[in-house]
Amino acid sequence: MKKKIIIFGIAAALVLSGCGKESNGEKVEGNMGGMDHGSHSSSGEVPETLEAAKNPLYPVGSKATIKSDHMHGMNGAEATIVGAYATTVYAISYTPTTGGDRVTNHKWIIHEEIKSGSNEPYKPGAEVVIDADHMPGMKDAVAIIDTAEQTTIYMVDYTPTTGGEKVTNHKWVSESELAAK
Repeated sequence: MKKKIIIFGIAAALVLSGCGKESNGEKVEGNMGGMDHGSHSSSGEVPETLEAAKNPLYPVGSKATIKSDHMHGMNGAEATIVGAYATTVYAISYTPTTGGDRVTNHKWIIHEEIKSGSNEPYKPGAEVVIDADHMPGMKDAVAIIDTAEQTTIYMVDYTPTTGGEKVTNHKWVSESELAAK
């Protein structure tokens, strides 16, 4: 009996330790008004139609300081630029397909991560279906465009200022959210 209780306790601890976490240990996105959206590490794959920026302010391989707090420990972190792309970026609000609270002002998805046939950028208030899978429950969710901006968007690697594992291929940081080192 004692052995069963110990095994059950270990199993319960393992299950609970995984709740609300991504593989890199950061908090999963919630309804935080656009802040602290959890882990955005990814494989680094980008949509086939996404075009590299011709003369980005921060070229691939360069360093910059992040001036944004999408996630805990992001603001002030040193970023290494992994990719720079010219596109329209959107802040969106959506209810995850996995259930839970509505996510408001999520920053960012890009035009190429919206399921559509439109070549034209969407305007604030438009309803779209998300093709991105940055966060649990994001892919195939119906979203409302909160803001839209034509800019250079960056994929970055950084180590949180609060410590922890390096975040790789974070999607996305806008040019206005970076500062020269």
